[in-house]
Amino acid sequence: MIGVIFYNTKGNFLRVKCLDCGNQQVVFDRAASYVQCIICGKTLVEPTGGKSKIKAQILEVLD
Repeated sequence: MIGVIFYNTKGNFLRVKCLDCGNQQVVFDRAASYVQCIICGKTLVEPTGGKSKIKAQILEVLD
């Protein structure tokens, strides 16, 4: 297939639910920066230099 690029990443996108307000967001499991809930501001993801610490309920792993 010409013109198609496949990226092989070790990370996954996750649909998570904030434990404080119930808002659902999509985050990357190897985030390089803190990810906060867009509704209440609670930290959902903390970077660790590799796989991030997820501080929310994981609802789904997205492809």
